[in-house]
Amino acid sequence: MRRFTRLTNAFSKKLDNLKAALALHLAWYNFCRVHKSLRVTPAMEAHLTDRVWSIPELLTAALTN
Repeated sequence: MRRFTRLTNAFSKKLDNLKAALALHLAWYNFCRVHKSLRVTPAMEAHLTDRVWSIPELLTAALTN
């Protein structure tokens, strides 16, 4: 993630912003992105969910918790 380097505009000046961006990235990586080697998402492989989530579903779940 480019948020960890200071050479870009995406650099987080506040720790809370970095935590939020990292949590969103990890949720997308595990619930929305289908991995080529697994052919499913990591959350599906771990039997946490039975389908690939869309980005709006992910954001809705993030806002309700």
